[in-house]
Amino acid sequence: MPKLNVIAGLIDKVVDKVDDFTLDKAEKAEMLQEINKAQIEVNKIEAGSSSFFKSGWRPSVGWVCSFALAYHFVLQPMLTFIFAASGNSIELPIFDMTTLSTVLFGMLGLGGMRSLEKVKRSA
Repeated sequence: MPKLNVIAGLIDKVVDKVDDFTLDKAEKAEMLQEINKAQIEVNKIEAGSSSFFKSGWRPSVGWVCSFALAYHFVLQPMLTFIFAASGNSIELPIFDMTTLSTVLFGMLGLGGMRSLEKVKRSA
C-alpha cells in the first residue's frame, strides 16, 4: 500500500502543476482577443508604411493569387476552348490549386475564422 500512496501523491502533484499551466475558457478567449488586437495593430503599421517591402508584400501576394485564380478558372479554360475551336492543339499549363488555395484562404483569414468558430462552438 505505501507504493500506491507514493504514486497517488505524485499524480496529485503533477495534476496541480498542469492546472497551473492551463487556462479556462474565458482566459483563453481573452488571450486570443489580445493576440488578435496586437496583430491588427501590426497590420495597420505595415499597411501605412511608405516602404514597398513592408506595405507591398500583402497586396502583391493578393494580386498573384487573384491572377492565378482567374487564370485557372476563367482564362485557361477559355483559351483551351478557343484554341481547340480554331484547330490548334496547344497545351496550356495547369497548376496545383491546393497550394494556391492554402495561400489564398490564409490571406482571407478563412482558416482563422474556422478556428474561431470551433472556440466559440458555433460551428
